[in-house]
Amino acid sequence: MITYLFLAIFLILIAYFIYFQVFRSEEVINSPYNARADLYAEHVVRGDIVSSDGEVLAETVVGSDGTESRNYPYGDMFAHAVGYVNNGKSGIESQANFRLLRSHSFFLVQIMNDIRDEKNQGDTVVSTLDYRIQKAAYDALGNQDGAVVVLEPSTGKILAMVSKPDFDPNTLEEQWDSIVSDEDSSVLLNRATQGLYPPGSTFKIVTALEYIRENGVNNNFTFDCEGSVEADGQVIHCYNNSVHGQEDFKTAFAKSCNSAFATIGLDLNLKKYASLADDMLFNKNLPTSLTTNKSRFSLGTDASTGEIMQTAIGQGKTLVTPLHMAMIAGAVDNGGVVMKPYIIDRIENDGGIAIRNYKPSEYGSIISEKEAGILQELMEGVVSEGTASALSGQSYDAAGKTGSAEYDEQGHSHGWFVGYGSKDSYEDIAIAVIVEKGGSGSSSAVPVAKKVFDTYFNTKS
Repeated sequence: MITYLFLAIFLILIAYFIYFQVFRSEEVINSPYNARADLYAEHVVRGDIVSSDGEVLAETVVGSDGTESRNYPYGDMFAHAVGYVNNGKSGIESQANFRLLRSHSFFLVQIMNDIRDEKNQGDTVVSTLDYRIQKAAYDALGNQDGAVVVLEPSTGKILAMVSKPDFDPNTLEEQWDSIVSDEDSSVLLNRATQGLYPPGSTFKIVTALEYIRENGVNNNFTFDCEGSVEADGQVIHCYNNSVHGQEDFKTAFAKSCNSAFATIGLDLNLKKYASLADDMLFNKNLPTSLTTNKSRFSLGTDASTGEIMQTAIGQGKTLVTPLHMAMIAGAVDNGGVVMKPYIIDRIENDGGIAIRNYKPSEYGSIISEKEAGILQELMEGVVSEGTASALSGQSYDAAGKTGSAEYDEQGHSHGWFVGYGSKDSYEDIAIAVIVEKGGSGSSSAVPVAKKVFDTYFNTKS
């Protein structure tokens, strides 16, 4: 018995060692608490970070006296995605810290550098970020606070990640004390992956799917919208008290009718509703190596009428990150399948030889292919006859959902758009845009998405 016990312990240790080497070693090596990286910095010049189209996003400048300084050629534009290395690390600088401090230069070059007591050049991290798409998203958001995430639904590659307010990583060290001492400052927060917002009407994607699961597609749904609806003393208003009149289900979705969807919410099976939200990755860590916050969905079976109505239209206690909403839009476009988002494409040595490639990885189906097809039709209707009509009639096809998410008791709103675009010979892209204090999504977020779609589909070679 003792022999078998020790054999079992030995096998468990071997299994954990293999698991650690395959799944956890890079995470531990990249930890800011691991002093091993500092030892590499004594012998290696920190490598470059570049975009997928070859633009240098971060580099180490070595002075004539041997002093090193980190330079970010595009300053604020890539601040949250690329990150920084002073006063801690963030973004790709943190995620790929160990890779940037390894050198796979030609071995004879390394030998000569060692003989001359000179540092070797660190490896280059090639990101999935597309400079043109990042610039389009950054410029389109302009002086407004918020976030934009653009990804490929078929692979999970992140093509753009913008968060505002932002900062210049070139001057962050000098500004650090003033930033961290300002309790109201949130410039270091990556809103794209960590910002939690009420989803507003973009959550009607989830509500609509649960209704369809319980009632089928062709159930002759009708609703007469008078601009508001009341139940048990709780009143829900359509945006700006708009009166939509007689609607079928597709029209109610396209026009983003709060009255119709609040009523729909009251008829849903709340246990199944919560289960669907769980399947769609609410209250879970997103399947990515990026630093993210969990989106939140909280609606118990004993919820009040007001809580149900608010939740059904994307208000209440529901909170979501822009990355999560981009993943949901991407899953709809990708037949229900979520690909794990990633931002590092490959590692190269200073001669351009690939040392490691990062491959697309499938998380799994969060909805069925049939359900994805139904949602595609609904989201296409938002563009063809609804609140995102500014995207219709373009050289590409677009689909999505707008949202106006109230964030205070005065009814002020953030503007949302989530969706995807497609065109022959191009990879589809999914997008999530939130414009803080932007009001309606159709007026604030849709124009941002349009500029990104225009750039991607009209200028990509």
